[in-house]
Amino acid sequence: MAASGSDPGDGGAPVTAGRPGRLARVFGSDLFYSFRRSPLVVIAALITVTYFLGAGLAQWVAPHDPFNPATLNLMDAFTPPAWTAEGQATFALGTDDQGRDLLSAIMYGTRISLVVGFAAILFAVVLGVGLGVIAGYVGGFFETMVMRAADVQLTIPGILVALMVNGAARAALPSYAVDDLAIYVLIFAIGISDWPQFARVTRSATMVEKNREYVAAAQVIGVHPMVIMFRHVLPNVMGPVLVLATIGLALAIIAEATLSFLGVGVPPTTPSLGTLIRVGNDFLFSGEWWITLFPALALVLLVLSVNLLGDWLRDALNPKLR
Repeated sequence: MAASGSDPGDGGAPVTAGRPGRLARVFGSDLFYSFRRSPLVVIAALITVTYFLGAGLAQWVAPHDPFNPATLNLMDAFTPPAWTAEGQATFALGTDDQGRDLLSAIMYGTRISLVVGFAAILFAVVLGVGLGVIAGYVGGFFETMVMRAADVQLTIPGILVALMVNGAARAALPSYAVDDLAIYVLIFAIGISDWPQFARVTRSATMVEKNREYVAAAQVIGVHPMVIMFRHVLPNVMGPVLVLATIGLALAIIAEATLSFLGVGVPPTTPSLGTLIRVGNDFLFSGEWWITLFPALALVLLVLSVNLLGDWLRDALNPKLR
């Protein structure tokens, strides 16, 4: 019988224990350890996942379809929440001025807010990170132009940039296409207002990484600069970008809600949390408080949860705090 810990086929060399699985490495990582030691972060993660599931599965789990005219009854308009004296059990959070179930409308509206927020941040990340990596690696005139453009834009509030871009796009588009392209215009407006911060962070990290030994080795063997930038340098600068994108998602959702509240976001036919709050605001002082309160609370809870996750991720990925 072969001795324990050796392989008889290779002269008694010790057997190397198998590597732990990927899932085991994840649960054993410092990041997961930090996550499970923070009850507030765990709660924020559960709330965020609940929002994502509720929004993604809205057409199956929502009590009603609030945007199907065939299922709406104007006699149900302004029904208060179910726990009040005049409430109905079928409308847990009450209804709005068109008789739409508010809980279902929030679930469907959250989907629009999340889609716009994710798409806007993705656009900002692609544009900002791409320009930042090239500027930090190439330097010279291109770096000066990109950074000065970013500095100029950072002097203007992001929501104002989004308003200007949104207004210019709506003026340039034909009237019949404004509503059809409203979501795409909104994504572009929010994304173009957020790219400078990603460009600045990525450029600073790239300037550090390009002086590393692995970059010098790649240059010596003749690797193309574009390959060095986006295959070797880019993965090593994505840590701060990931943190910034997580926090930026919450800000993008707020920007979408702000623009929609002002009436320049998504059209009322595809309401988001911002349009639901705007509709409810018209009836706030007539006693129908629930129409604006519950969408506003849903927005606050979503943004707060995402922000808490972003703050935790920033601290967890900071080696100085380990």
